[in-house]
Amino acid sequence: MLSLTQTSSFIPKKVRCYITDNKRLFLPLLLLVALVVPTTREFTLQALSDAFFQVSVFVAATLLIYYYLIDRLPQLQLSYLRAKSGILEVSFASILGALPGCGGAIIVVTQFTKKQASFGSVVAVLTATMGDAAFLLLATRPLDGLLMMLIGVAVGVISGQLVNTFHKADKFQPDEASEYTEPPQCQPSALKFSRPVWKLALVPSLIVAFVIATNTDLSVFGDSVNQGITLFGSIMALFTVVVWALSSKGSSYKQVTSEEAPCTPPSKLTKVLMDTHFVTAWVVASFMLFEILVNLAGINLSAWFSDYAYLAPLVAVAIGLLPGCGPQIVVMTLYIQGIIPFSAMAANAISNDGDALFPAIALAPKAALMATVYSTIPALLFGYGLYFYGI
Repeated sequence: MLSLTQTSSFIPKKVRCYITDNKRLFLPLLLLVALVVPTTREFTLQALSDAFFQVSVFVAATLLIYYYLIDRLPQLQLSYLRAKSGILEVSFASILGALPGCGGAIIVVTQFTKKQASFGSVVAVLTATMGDAAFLLLATRPLDGLLMMLIGVAVGVISGQLVNTFHKADKFQPDEASEYTEPPQCQPSALKFSRPVWKLALVPSLIVAFVIATNTDLSVFGDSVNQGITLFGSIMALFTVVVWALSSKGSSYKQVTSEEAPCTPPSKLTKVLMDTHFVTAWVVASFMLFEILVNLAGINLSAWFSDYAYLAPLVAVAIGLLPGCGPQIVVMTLYIQGIIPFSAMAANAISNDGDALFPAIALAPKAALMATVYSTIPALLFGYGLYFYGI
C-alpha cells in the first residue's frame, strides 16, 4: 500500500502547488493514482462505474425534469403570505425548503434579510431542506425521497410555528435590509466540453442504468460487453469529476462543498450539468472512501454501524451542522449503500441546511446560528425516535 508521501512523490512540484490552491483537484488525482496502482485498480474501476450508472445518469434525468417543472412554479412573496396568516407563511417556507436543491431555502433566507420573512420561516426552511442530497435520494430511492420530503415539511412547519410563537417575527434580523448576491461567475470553460459528451451519452447510459437497476447480470451479454460497460462508466465518471474539479477555484471550504453559481439566467442544461457534476464528485468520493476502508484498511463499515448503531443518528446530525451540500451527500450515499439506517439519514436531512447556510452566515450570523441550533433539536428527537422504533 502506498503512503501519502510516496504517492505525492509521483506528482510534479508545480502540480502539487496547483492542487494546494484548488483542493478539488485532489479527488481526480487520487482516482488516477488508484487506477495506476494494480492493487486498487479493480475496485476503483467498479466504484467509478457504479457511481455513474447508479447515480449520475439518474440524477441528470431527475434534474432535467425538475428544472423543466420548476420554471412553471411562481415564487410567492413570504411577506404577502405572512400578512394573510403566519402558519401559511411557515408552511410555504417549509415547502420551498423541501424542494430538491438549495434554491428554495436561499429564497427564504434572502427574504428574511430583506425584512420580508419571519425568523420562524428561516427555521422552517432550514429544517425542511435536504439540499442537493435530495436529488440523490429521489434518483435512487424515489419513495424514500418523497417520504423524507413530507417528513421535512411536517417537521419544518411545527418547528417554524413554535419559533414564531416564542420569538418576534423580526428576531435576529439584520439592522438594515440586505440581499445576498453571488460574485459574478459565468459558465466555466471546462463545462463547455462536457455538454456535447452528455448529449451523446445520456440516453444510452440511461438505458444501461435501467438494465442494471433491474439487477440483470450483464455477463449474460458476454464478458466483453460487461467489461466494456464498466470501462465506459468509469471513464464517464472520471471525466465528470475532472470537469467538476476544473469548474471552480476550489480554494475555500465553500467552493469545495457547495455547487457553483452560474451566470443568470443559466440554461437548463448548464444548471443540470453543474449540479450533476457536483453530486457525482461527492458520490465518487464516498464510494472510494468506502472501498479504501474495506479493501485496504479492512474496516467493515456495516458491522461498525451495527455495533454502534446508537451513535449513527448523533454522527449524522453532527455532519448536518456543516454548511454546504457535499458532506450531506456522503451521509446520503451511506444510506443508499445500506450502511446506515433510515433514522440516521432522516436525522441528517432535518439537521442539514445545505448551501443556504452560507448567505445566512454572511448576512445574518446570529439568525444562522440560532436557526441551526433550533433545527438540531427536532433532528435529534426525530432521528432517535425512529431509531428506538427500529427504523
